[in-house]
Amino acid sequence: MRSLYIDGSWQDSASSEALDVVNPATEQVIDAVPAGAAEDVDRAVAAAAAAFPTWSELPPAERVAFLAKALEMFNSRIDDIAATLTRDMGAPKAFARKVQAGLPALMFKTYIDLVQEHGERYFTGEEVGNSLVVHEPIGVVGAITPWNYPLHQIVLKVVPALLAGNTIVLKPSEIAPLGAYSLTEIFDEVGLPAGVFNLVSGTGPVVGEAIAAHQKVDMISFTGSTRAGTRVSQVAAETVKRVALELGGKSPNLILPDADLTQAVKRGVADVMRNTGQSCNALTRMLVHRDSYDDAVEIASTAAAKYAPGDPKEESTRMGPLVSAAQQEKVRSYVRLGVEEGARLVTGGAEPVEGREGGYYVRPTVFADVRNDMRIAQEEIFGPVLALIPYDSVEEAVTIANDTVYGLNAAVWSGEAAEGLKVARRLRAGQVELNGGALNPRAPFGGYKRSGNGREWGLPGLEEFCEIKAIQR
Repeated sequence: MRSLYIDGSWQDSASSEALDVVNPATEQVIDAVPAGAAEDVDRAVAAAAAAFPTWSELPPAERVAFLAKALEMFNSRIDDIAATLTRDMGAPKAFARKVQAGLPALMFKTYIDLVQEHGERYFTGEEVGNSLVVHEPIGVVGAITPWNYPLHQIVLKVVPALLAGNTIVLKPSEIAPLGAYSLTEIFDEVGLPAGVFNLVSGTGPVVGEAIAAHQKVDMISFTGSTRAGTRVSQVAAETVKRVALELGGKSPNLILPDADLTQAVKRGVADVMRNTGQSCNALTRMLVHRDSYDDAVEIASTAAAKYAPGDPKEESTRMGPLVSAAQQEKVRSYVRLGVEEGARLVTGGAEPVEGREGGYYVRPTVFADVRNDMRIAQEEIFGPVLALIPYDSVEEAVTIANDTVYGLNAAVWSGEAAEGLKVARRLRAGQVELNGGALNPRAPFGGYKRSGNGREWGLPGLEEFCEIKAIQR
């Protein structure tokens, strides 16, 4: 069994219990991590609090130097890290290298660049009338991260928080914790000062709640389900600490009548199948004008069939397994529910994947004739399941798109960019992709409504970990 990382060293947990790490492609136990206890959280928070004064007072350039050295080591090990993530959560080999490991590397570098470009203004301060306005670190940050993009979500919290001068107590997902250990080993080897970064593995009800409730934790940054995020907020409210939440989504993909239908549908299907559908921002509701609807259904069915589940160790595999047996059953139950609700199953289904004796595989699934009041259109499935919904007017499409408790992501496809932009401005979501707009690591990411609060990515993601002080002179 692995250890916890507290106060600059690997330490045993106060608990003797272990949590097995299972390879979702084989269902074999490949590792074990401690099921940490509240006492472990106390030790980690004490170490982080003790390290905060010295770390926070370092010039930003010195904090950058530590993190730049860690990034260099990360990049030198990126193939091994990607292979770890393939075993840990089932990401196909090529996807693991490009996204599960490659995206954290990109965000790591982006935050270093942003601090180098804007650090003086943020941390030294800027003149606003007779005031000096400065950004200061919050203190001890508790980071609670998910299993779907396990290392990416850690980097989005840990790197900007450290660069801003905070210290960290991290609880990674117990379902896919090995990427967190890879990063922790790097921080240890580059000589990050003791207590600046701490890792306590364990479950949400034990370790997560202990972090959220702790008197000496000044901020919680959480990514996960809306249900769990609500609980984190309730626990954290007792100590009035800052809480940033990146939660679920049921994102609309609005294809306008003049859009390139084939491109829009194929790209939309690819988005839903990415990471075996385990993406909070997946565009799982595809809205198509009724005149083009039958063609869209056919295109989507053909496109989805190309995502045959396969061995994630193979370079050619486009879709691997779901992360766990529980997630597999959840997705299958939603597919069965969709049929019961009266949606038309176009391709896929709840049956086992042919040729796969083991592993948590599911079929890529497309539903047509979906009403927006169906549960498969309103609830986050977190699997490769697409719902196609027809509309008769753009006004109706916008209403359908916004008729959800979530507001994380959305997409608009239009033959006229200006018209597409007008529609995008009307969608209640934290980010909107217009005609497949490319990823921008400097743009903010976060949600409206029950998709959370606060922002990650870009300068807003750095500001999230700062207090703002005005000094009147």
